[in-house]
Amino acid sequence: MISRNIALNYEHRAIFTRTAFAPGNDTLRDLIADALEPGQTRAKVIVFIDAGLLHGNPTLVSSIEAYFQKHEDVLDLVASPNILPGGESSKNQWPLVEQIWEKIHDGKICRHSYVIAIGGGAVLDLVGFAASTAHRGVRHIRFPTTTLSQGDGGVGVKNGVNFFSKKNWVGAFAVPFAIINDVKFLQSLPKAQRRAGVIEAIKVALIRDRSFFEFIEKHAKAIADLEED
Repeated sequence: MISRNIALNYEHRAIFTRTAFAPGNDTLRDLIADALEPGQTRAKVIVFIDAGLLHGNPTLVSSIEAYFQKHEDVLDLVASPNILPGGESSKNQWPLVEQIWEKIHDGKICRHSYVIAIGGGAVLDLVGFAASTAHRGVRHIRFPTTTLSQGDGGVGVKNGVNFFSKKNWVGAFAVPFAIINDVKFLQSLPKAQRRAGVIEAIKVALIRDRSFFEFIEKHAKAIADLEED
C-alpha cells in the first residue's frame, strides 16, 4: 500500500466595493487582468443574474454590457447576461443546471474563463454548482446581493441543488475565484430584506469576534435604521 497526504491550497478573496459595474470602477477588470495567463490578453466571461434582482435594478443588464464594452481590452463577454429564476424553488429544478451547462458550453468557457453569478444565495448555489462541475471546475465569481448572502452563504465555498426532495443533496465544495460584495445592491432591497441578514452577523460576532459584537452593539440603532455610515 502507498499512502500519503495531499494538501491543497486555495486563495479565498472577498472584495468590497460600491457600484461594481459603474464604468469607472476597475475592481472586476483588475481582478481578472491580474490573473491572465502568460500569452493570454483577454478572458471569456459569462454572466448569470437572479431575476428578482432586476426589480430594484432595472438597468443592470445594460450596465453590465456597457461595463464589458468599456473594458473589452481584458474582458470578453461571450453573450448577453442570462437571467435565472431566484429563490429556493430554483434549486429544485434540475433543468436549470443543464441550462447553465449549455450556456457554458456554447460560450466556449474553459478553465481560464469565468462564470459570474449575481444574486441571492439560491442562484449563487445553483450557478456555483454548475460551474464547479463543468470541465471539472471553472473559475466562478460571486456577487451576493442580499445582506444574508453577503455575510454568510455567498462568501462560503459550498454549492448545491436539491434532489430527492432533500436540500443540497447534490453539491460540491468549490472555492470561488473571488467574492465581490457590492453594497450598492443592498440599497435596492426592501427594508425588511436589508435587515434580514443582520442576525447572521450578530451570530458570527458572538461566536468568533467579541470586538465586532461590541461594534454592532454600539451602532445598533444606526444598523436598525439602515444608516450606511
